[in-house]
Amino acid sequence: MSQVLLGDCRDVLATLSTASVGLVYLDPPFFTQKTHTLKSRDLHEYEFEDAWDSVAAYIDYMGVRLEAIRRVMTDTASIFLHCDRHASHHLRVLLDAVFGADRFLAEIIWAYRRWSNPQKTLLPAHQTIFMYSKTATYTFNSQFQPYSPTTNLDQILQQRERNPQGKSVYARDDDGDVILNGPKKGVPLSDVWEIPYLNPKAKERTGYPTQKPLLLLERIIALGSNAGDVVLDPFCGSGTTLVAAARLGRQAIGIDLLPSAVSLSQARLSNPIKSESRVLHQGRESYENLPADVQAIFAGLPVKVVQRNKGIDAIFDQFIDGRPVLLRVQRVGEPIYQAAQALIQAGEKKGAARLILIRTQALPELMPVETQFPSHFVLLDALSYQLQQHIQAVLNPAE
Repeated sequence: MSQVLLGDCRDVLATLSTASVGLVYLDPPFFTQKTHTLKSRDLHEYEFEDAWDSVAAYIDYMGVRLEAIRRVMTDTASIFLHCDRHASHHLRVLLDAVFGADRFLAEIIWAYRRWSNPQKTLLPAHQTIFMYSKTATYTFNSQFQPYSPTTNLDQILQQRERNPQGKSVYARDDDGDVILNGPKKGVPLSDVWEIPYLNPKAKERTGYPTQKPLLLLERIIALGSNAGDVVLDPFCGSGTTLVAAARLGRQAIGIDLLPSAVSLSQARLSNPIKSESRVLHQGRESYENLPADVQAIFAGLPVKVVQRNKGIDAIFDQFIDGRPVLLRVQRVGEPIYQAAQALIQAGEKKGAARLILIRTQALPELMPVETQFPSHFVLLDALSYQLQQHIQAVLNPAE
């Protein structure tokens, strides 16, 4: 049974029994030196402070709580500490001091896509999760991922050995036949995890400023604990860890200093919702819906291809007077008038400087006689269309 406790985790941890927790995940303040504020869909505002007098004050705060966490961990427990670039280097040293450098297990990189960067530096697109164990005997459930499309699976099925020269060769039996390795589970899970960040419309999003995806927490809990274990989150925030633990048959204890976070966590436990990731299930290619012949036309052009837009297929890299130049390609069997209307309507919404429609075929048109295209509309013929016209002229010279 999961429970959510209100208070400073330093004080609440003192009330828990020694060696009672099988896994710890914490997403503490990151030393961002700012106040985090966000509103939920129902306009409820969540806010917490992450400002400190100094790095020393932050490390002292974290050190006391990590010591308290270590006490409640069982000998087979692991701790997963979530952080980012602001203080990850300080926290790594602190974890070495509390748990021992020899108890370091992994530095997990959670990578995701981001679309903007207001600072003059590289776009931050990952966070770090340090994994440490309390002792040398810890729970670890191996996980596997699919092989890369470039992997030669037929070779993996064959056992290998070292020949007298130390070179890796296929192992063979006394008859000279290749010895098989047996069934394969896939590639062991690496320390780089590509899991999408929660988008603003995700069903599981609550409006809490630092909410993490359930998928991320489910992977951590499945990796480092067993069914029935107690999972602890001393900075539970929106309660994602508790929901993930419940979904996987674990008990959970969440602690937070903010009453609003405790209430939110309790509400999520009563109605757990998880968003499905199409990117992970079907791959990023599943979002590409432009026909191959359309994308081929843009090969070599200085454009950015646009997916899933009825009126626009590409945008030129170069703008005119700060306004975009939009392109569209006529589809197979599509009258040029309909293609033009789709592009013009999309262009009005984007404030386009130029609209370029590429004609790929000649079809009977039902275009109204009085129709006039805007002055910034340009109709160009694809090379394939020009070739069609030349071939027709050769085959029908009298026309």
